[in-house]
Parts: sequence; structure tokens; C-alpha cells
Amino acid sequence: MPAAQRVTTSDYSGSGYTRGHMCPAADMEWGANPLQDCFLMSNMCPQTEELNRYSWEALERACRRWARKEGAVLIVCGPIFDNERKQKTIGRKHKVRVPDAFFKCVLSMRKGHEKGIAFIYKNNRADQDMKECATTVDAVEQLTGYNFFVNVSDALEERLERQCNLSAWH
Repeated sequence: MPAAQRVTTSDYSGSGYTRGHMCPAADMEWGANPLQDCFLMSNMCPQTEELNRYSWEALERACRRWARKEGAVLIVCGPIFDNERKQKTIGRKHKVRVPDAFFKCVLSMRKGHEKGIAFIYKNNRADQDMKECATTVDAVEQLTGYNFFVNVSDALEERLERQCNLSAWH
């Protein structure tokens, strides 16, 4: 992207929002290049400090635990925008849209123990409980218009994407 159009950290300065990583730095410590790449602005979205440092961070830690337990997990996450209302923006030089919420979809393909779950967190200052934010991948797909996990067989994808059993992940 041309430098004149590239969002920088200064666009977040004084905005009241933190640079929320979609792929967290703690997940990229396996190599110098991946760790450096996770600090690219294309991996960031404006998040309230409370969400970024507490509720979202707790979900990121849980995903790391699940990955260790399951051997591997597939994760897709990103921002959610309510297109029915005018979007708030931040930025001194560039306009950065502030998401209304964030989603994270998690899938385990461990043979014989396949499972899926998703979460939606509001981008606000409230403490949010993981149980209350849990939902199905199908619900996130309907909200975002995206189709996740298309490389999973149709029958398995259909079964996993309608699951929402947080206790199965503990």
C-alpha cells in the first residue's frame, strides 16, 4: 500500500482506542518474521482498552489452551460493523473505522473429537463473560456474510458450525 494511504500508529493516538491484534503477538512467538508481521497495521483494529486487555485477552488465552489440548485449532476472527448506522472513525491523517464488535470462530479437527464454537464481543467498555459471548459459527456467518471453514467436508462443516457448547472446550 502506498505510504500516503497507509494507517500508522499515530492514527490511534489520543483516540481512546487501542490497537487490537486480530492475530495476537503471543501466538506468533515461534518465529521472528511472524512476530514482526503481526504488528502490521493490517492485523489491527480499534478496540476499547477494556475489551483488548480483559475480555478479548481472556478469549485469546483460552484459544491458546485449547490449541495445546487439541493439538491444533483453526481460528478465524475479525471486526463486525453495523452498517445500519453511521460508523465512528478515528485517525489524524487517515480515517479508520471503529468496529461495533469482534468475532472469533474456533474449530478443532482432532480425529473423533471434532468441535466448533464462536464468540461475539461488543467493542465497548463493559466486562464481557465468555459464556454470554459464545455462539455458533453459523450465527457469525449470518451476521458477517462470510462462509468460514469451506475446506471441511459439507456434512462435518454443517455439524460443527451449529455447535455452541463451551463446556466441551474445557
